[in-house]
Amino acid sequence: MIATRFSVGLHILIIVASDPPGGATSLRLAASIGTNPVVVRRIAGQLSRAGLITVQRGPGGATLTRPAEAISLKDVWRAIHPASEAMLRVHRRSPQACPLGQRIPPLLRRRFDEAEGTMLADFGQTSLADLVRAARQETAEAAD
Repeated sequence: MIATRFSVGLHILIIVASDPPGGATSLRLAASIGTNPVVVRRIAGQLSRAGLITVQRGPGGATLTRPAEAISLKDVWRAIHPASEAMLRVHRRSPQACPLGQRIPPLLRRRFDEAEGTMLADFGQTSLADLVRAARQETAEAAD
């Protein structure tokens, strides 16, 4: 199962990009996400270490370090999942007694790496600003 850290990271960034300065506190973010502020702070820390946000303790909240147009989903993915961390993991090598089984892990690894490369290429084409616009549009449509 792939963890939800990526979607929570995107949720955090959409709120940070949408709220007025100082509004995106861990309590505000946790309430919007439906999780504990500790989870928000942990993921916000990853986003901060990746240079996507700065975080002020107390009422200052989080702010983007660059315009939302300049932050891609790929940037966020890499903040949460370093390049050394494969999205899809492969089970360990099969015993020597099974020649076919020995070939399956490397076969799967190649396919999984290809799929992840395709996903990251797609994520590189979508900006945080695109998600913010879509969220605002859906919010406006729901209000009508």
